[in-house]
Amino acid sequence: MKHENTGAGVAPDGIARENALQSFDLLGLTDDPRLTAITDFAALLCDASIALVSIVESERQWFPAKTGLKTRETSRDASFCAHAMVRDAIMVVPDARLDPRFEANPLVLDDPNIRFYAGAPLRTEDGVPLGALCVIDTQPRAGLTALQEQGLLVLAQNIMSLLTLRRSTDRSGRERDEQESRFRVLADTMPQMVWSTRPDGFHDYYNARWYEFTGVPDGTTDGEGWNGMFHPEDQERAWAVWRHSLKTGEPYEIEYRLRDANGQYRWTLGRALPVRDNEGMITRWFGTCTDIHDQKMMQAQREVIAQELSHRIKNIFAVIGGLITFSSRHHPDMQPVAMDLRDRVLALGRAHDFVRPHSDASRPEKNQSSLHGMIGELLAPYRERIRIEGEDLLIDDRSATPLALLFHELATNAAKYGALSIHNGVVTITTTPEDDAALLSWSERGGPAVVPPQQDGFGTKLMELSIARQMGGRIDRDWAADGLVVRLTVPVRSMYREQRPVKAE
Repeated sequence: MKHENTGAGVAPDGIARENALQSFDLLGLTDDPRLTAITDFAALLCDASIALVSIVESERQWFPAKTGLKTRETSRDASFCAHAMVRDAIMVVPDARLDPRFEANPLVLDDPNIRFYAGAPLRTEDGVPLGALCVIDTQPRAGLTALQEQGLLVLAQNIMSLLTLRRSTDRSGRERDEQESRFRVLADTMPQMVWSTRPDGFHDYYNARWYEFTGVPDGTTDGEGWNGMFHPEDQERAWAVWRHSLKTGEPYEIEYRLRDANGQYRWTLGRALPVRDNEGMITRWFGTCTDIHDQKMMQAQREVIAQELSHRIKNIFAVIGGLITFSSRHHPDMQPVAMDLRDRVLALGRAHDFVRPHSDASRPEKNQSSLHGMIGELLAPYRERIRIEGEDLLIDDRSATPLALLFHELATNAAKYGALSIHNGVVTITTTPEDDAALLSWSERGGPAVVPPQQDGFGTKLMELSIARQMGGRIDRDWAADGLVVRLTVPVRSMYREQRPVKAE
């Protein structure tokens, strides 16, 4: 047999190989039962007295798994596997005493008295040599059978697959641990309380802020223990909202009162979002609790002040109306004008009362930002003869005043001269959103024949002032014989301060 004239230091050492050896954490595989099962089978397959998984380092070779040998390691200078691991195929030494590379080797001259050696290389996917799977006998042999060689190579490949899988799993575990550690550090620095649950909603993590705020011992609010921290009146509602999110995967958001370390209940905003895998399945829920108690108290104070101011403004409207009525008694000739003025003031009062801040007891049935609701309140005396159609539109306190004046003037004129002046007359009010404008239509039917006025009166000028100048809109009148039709075009931005959809909720 022809022998390669190479020394035991044939395996290239360097940073790449050192990093590869360290990356596999091979010391953790000492006496690993999976590797031992391989060496046991290799010895049986090759009818050899010794089988080893040998890892070759810079100064030694050592055996994480061994069969038929008590020694755990030897000097690298005496290593057969240092030669085998750099080959592409199995290295076979029929009789070490006749091989110039090994004839003076202490492992040949002394225990374990190696004569026959066969080693399959253990190399990474990048070709970095780690060691060899070898079988050893104390008697010279011609070699291995084809089946034995193939089996030894397959076992060596299985060893590398095991090492690679283990390294990948360990690396994933370390990365996961590092990510979790970074998350915990980040979560503990946040001013909010942070929590996390399993997909089924079981709470298994809270940050330091949670325990600082609540004052409870670590772990006592795991699982379902969190709900006991809520105000008794909020617990059932919080459970219902949380169960709904767990069932549907929808974001969780709720305001509730949470007991703090002093035993006081503080308003808190709870939010949570699900984390999903590539298939869309929820793997975790992450949530926060934010203390909003001070904001809630300030908001409540502002609402009280706003309601008080609105109540006083409403009283001012009533006082002004009373003064007008009282003054007109002393000037009978001014009474018609005074009554018109009083009615306009009272109309403004009704519009203000609709859009002003309300308590739960005083709030109108209709949405306070509803144009249909305000018109219904304003024109309540004509309720049976006025139809309101189309999509509702949003309004606020700024647009309520000019719109109230407009519809009051139209209703007053219809009651004096138009469709509302006779029993069978009706008025249809239609509201329609269109792009960035709101279209309003007042249509009278069933009244007396319409005669266009010779000149614009005060009411007409008041409507022009309200819609054209205050709201930037346009008024078009159609003096049709069968009834007056008034069409209004008003920019949406004049109807409601915020840029929101034209359609009311």
